[in-house]
Amino acid sequence: MSKGVWFVAEQREGALRKISFELASTARKLADALGGEEVCAVLLGGAGVESLASQLGKYGTDKVFVAENALLEPYTTDAHATAAAKVVKEHDPAILLLGASVQGKDLSGRLVGKLATGMATDCTEVKIAEGRLLAVRPMYAGKCYGEVAIASNPQMASLRPNVFPAIENAKACQVVKIDAGLDPGKVRTKVLEVQKDAAGKVDLTEANIIVSGGRGMKGPENYVVIEELAGVLGATVGASRAAVDAGWRPQSDQVGQTGKVVSPNLYIACGISGAIQHLAGMSSSKYIVAINKDPEAPIFQKADYGIVDDLFKVVPELTKEVKKLLA
Repeated sequence: MSKGVWFVAEQREGALRKISFELASTARKLADALGGEEVCAVLLGGAGVESLASQLGKYGTDKVFVAENALLEPYTTDAHATAAAKVVKEHDPAILLLGASVQGKDLSGRLVGKLATGMATDCTEVKIAEGRLLAVRPMYAGKCYGEVAIASNPQMASLRPNVFPAIENAKACQVVKIDAGLDPGKVRTKVLEVQKDAAGKVDLTEANIIVSGGRGMKGPENYVVIEELAGVLGATVGASRAAVDAGWRPQSDQVGQTGKVVSPNLYIACGISGAIQHLAGMSSSKYIVAINKDPEAPIFQKADYGIVDDLFKVVPELTKEVKKLLA
């Protein structure tokens, strides 16, 4: 009989990603709702990744299954999906959670096929109803929310980053070393080079504050205006699809349905009209501030606070006032 709530932890270069702690806390909450079932994590990586396991125990994880293998670092779909599927099949959990991050989306698609089950993607809420997982996810570009139940086991769901709280709930975490079961001849992907962002900024999907610019920025040279505000706030800079398509910002900065889906505590939209594709990618932000000259811009319908004025006048003044507050 399937039992337990599992999740696949994410790590990069020897550090756990924030989504891993959000997954652990959510898994703990679901396990408690099921009567105190065991919470287990799957942690995959190269030599030394076992040292990260104790951190997951701080957020309610009872047991961490660790596989260390040179083929698991850096991340490749082939290797991680094979290793994760092997341990999940061996232990038959009732629920399996992943992050709806770039890596999580890539892995979950392959994993759901290997496990021959169903999955609710990009969920903003998960709960237990009549002993089964009930997931809530946005649909039709965020215009409505649907409840999804999975008939087969494991019941899989991917959770939108920054939506679920990471709550410390220390457990005596047991570490179990496992064989990844990898055949080098069958791992078809090899990473030859990793190109890092020279700026070393926080990834949009994990940022607590985002300052985004759209077509109203009028050109790439003007992004210095919002970059200065972002620097003062400790924020990450984002962009609309229009700005990316115009070549003003790299694709990695794009927020929206065809870019990155974000859920920061604060989202400041500068010169963004609010096309439905953009709103779908940031509407779950805790607070939204919109700055736009057009009072009829759709972004104001989603914004908690709106300023109808020229961003090139408002943003520098806002930066100046924030500096005063932080001085």
